[in-house]
Amino acid sequence: MTAERSAVATGRGSRGFEIVLIAVYGIFAISATARSLVQVLRDFSFAPVAYLLSLLAAITYIAVTIALVRGGRRSAVARGLCIAELAGVLIVGTLTLLDPALFPDATVWGHFGQGYGFVPLLLPVVALLYLRRSGRREEGSGPVA
Repeated sequence: MTAERSAVATGRGSRGFEIVLIAVYGIFAISATARSLVQVLRDFSFAPVAYLLSLLAAITYIAVTIALVRGGRRSAVARGLCIAELAGVLIVGTLTLLDPALFPDATVWGHFGQGYGFVPLLLPVVALLYLRRSGRREEGSGPVA
């Protein structure tokens, strides 16, 4: 058995990308939480829908970060949260284009995460691809004769 195949079979070797993914989610959890708390505490009446959606984004990033840390690439919870996150980005992004009056101020997911370089749109897609790819690899990594 090659060293690479041995690393995959024992679950080592692909942890580097997972650590980067967790770090990015952690950074977004901190930044979205800070932003939403300032918005809610300072100017809630100005844009309540936008600010509550930013708070929802922050909670989602926190939950995904925790799910990835606890369950890693096998986490069904992380997978479900990433699907919900992607749905949120798509729904909020579409609403900000169709009804801008609902959003007098920016949200994390507004305009599909444009204010964050579209990372909020790409992050759940990358995470889901990673979780799917890793899950398939582990399904086929049974005993090798």
